[in-house]
Amino acid sequence: MTKEDPKLMRVGELAKAVGKTVRAMHLYEELGLLEPRARSEGGFRMYGPEAIDRIHWIVKLQAIGFTLAEIQGFVGDFQGAGSGREATGRVRALFTEKQAQIREQIVQLQVIENDLSEALAYLDSCQTCSDDYAPTACGVCDHHGHQKGEAPRLFAGLSRAPGNAAAGPATSDDTRDKPRDFDVPVTVLFREGNN
Repeated sequence: MTKEDPKLMRVGELAKAVGKTVRAMHLYEELGLLEPRARSEGGFRMYGPEAIDRIHWIVKLQAIGFTLAEIQGFVGDFQGAGSGREATGRVRALFTEKQAQIREQIVQLQVIENDLSEALAYLDSCQTCSDDYAPTACGVCDHHGHQKGEAPRLFAGLSRAPGNAAAGPATSDDTRDKPRDFDVPVTVLFREGNN
């Protein structure tokens, strides 16, 4: 009888201990990621302290960017491997791939941070601008050290709408109305299942 083991918890107690919902606990169990240690006389699932560690592990993997389906897949691959060496080799390959993806995201986030810093530095000088100018004038601003057509990309996309009469006539070397590629493919940062 598990009632005599004070270390065992019902699913609600486990959920509360890890800050998750009971539904999340049931989902982890359905996916084979969590197993009760025993059942009470009344048929309730009972979990040991190791379940808390297991859930923290799942949460950490999700924070790294693994979906529950991916976690389920590599747990199955690990358990189904013919040897420990093969099992750890599979996990290593998966973790290496995830590390490469994260490093790529870090580089992309650094580009975004630089773009934001450049835009903020530009916009800081706008704080002393006169209220006499309309927002449409920002697209061709040559005040406070700004040069026409040289606004940072993040601000230029807002301040210079295609076809904006205030932007002045286009010239042969004017790239104002031509689409410009973003430095960072945003879809890489928000892959399906990771947002």
